[in-house]
Amino acid sequence: MAAEYNEYVLDTAVTYGVITPEQKQSVSSMLATMPGLSAVEVLYEQQIIDEPHRKWFYQEVLHQPVPGLHSHAGADAEPSLSHDPAQGHGATASNVDSEAGKQLLAFLAEAQAIGASDIHLGPDFAPTMRYRGALVPLRAGAPALTPRETEAMGRAFLTPKQAHEVEGHGSVEFCYEAAGISRFRTSVVRQRRGWELIFRLINSKVPTLDSLGMPEALRSLTKFHNGLILVTGPVGSGKSTTLAAMIDEINRTRHDHILTLEDPIEYVFEPQGCQVSQREVHTNTDSFGTALRAALREDPDVIMIGEMRDLETIQLAITASETGHLVLGTLHTGSAARTLDRLLDVFPIEQQSQIRTMVSESIRGIVCQQLIPKADGTGRVAALEIMLNNPAVGNLIRESKTFMLPGVIQTGVKQGMQLMDDVLLKLLDKGDITAEEAYNRADNKKAFAQELARRQ
Repeated sequence: MAAEYNEYVLDTAVTYGVITPEQKQSVSSMLATMPGLSAVEVLYEQQIIDEPHRKWFYQEVLHQPVPGLHSHAGADAEPSLSHDPAQGHGATASNVDSEAGKQLLAFLAEAQAIGASDIHLGPDFAPTMRYRGALVPLRAGAPALTPRETEAMGRAFLTPKQAHEVEGHGSVEFCYEAAGISRFRTSVVRQRRGWELIFRLINSKVPTLDSLGMPEALRSLTKFHNGLILVTGPVGSGKSTTLAAMIDEINRTRHDHILTLEDPIEYVFEPQGCQVSQREVHTNTDSFGTALRAALREDPDVIMIGEMRDLETIQLAITASETGHLVLGTLHTGSAARTLDRLLDVFPIEQQSQIRTMVSESIRGIVCQQLIPKADGTGRVAALEIMLNNPAVGNLIRESKTFMLPGVIQTGVKQGMQLMDDVLLKLLDKGDITAEEAYNRADNKKAFAQELARRQ
């Protein structure tokens, strides 16, 4: 039985790229002469695997308690290429030094140097990047990757536990730091033809509101000490970047405790005026709901929620905003009116009247944004709708008349509010975007088309 366990351990280690076939053969030869030894312990004592891998083999592969405690250097660190301070996930150096690992790092370095925002590596298509909003080949004329190549690149930088997630659940998401290149928000998914790897570059420098050219209204929102602020928009619209800039503003101008709850952690905040605690869902806590319940006992002044996905998270966020905390969060919605509808519609009908009253009092502002390709093809420009709470906004929320919000936003320009369609027209007038892009991004397309026709 021990021999069968050892063979299973070694086969699993090779499958997940933890050891090479040559290392397996060497350890197998050693075990053949000393059959009483454990393959896991031999790998560990030979320093082929570290303590996290040792624990993983016992707990996840053999489903056994971990015997004894060991204290090799670095035993309490997750296997990592460069020890990402946000998480510690990544690949062991031996795997990244494999041919597949070197090829992966070359793709990432090349995309970063070009200025791509995303990299796609998948079976049966050539390496691709998103550059200035468009998906284009990373290398002109490059051949398509094979399923074997993409899986090998994936296994080269995943921990055994992460690879197990891909095999068992079909996907895994985390932040990955490639030393000397960049940090990446990473997704590895199993699709019909094999493994696909998607990397989104994260600027190592936390952005500021000034560097992003954000309206002054966003800075005014960071001065609140309680209430709810929402940054919304489609995937890839820069929500995380805007939210990070707002947290940076608070960090530099106040002396508070900031707690971020993210999945995964993207920007790493160094304490400036504030104490900053960052927790990652599925790594440091089970869920956003679990983390939020615990957060209320951790004495935070500011809570940033990476994504408000469900009723529990939204309910706890509203409660926190009403009990003296400033809560910032994101939703995948395209306008202030739809954001409020999405926020309120998750609640049962019998609770919605009460929740509308709570939100009308706690909401401080909603920022909806899009990133639009520039007319000259040199990049993308941000278009922001900004709603700030005032008596008129509060009344419309309480009375369930959010469809009337665009009119209130238009009359609140002096307060710092701006409607998405008005911003699009201004960008069009400046020549920043094309009429086609402006129309495609407009909220009220009928009225927008009429305005475009009137201008011709």
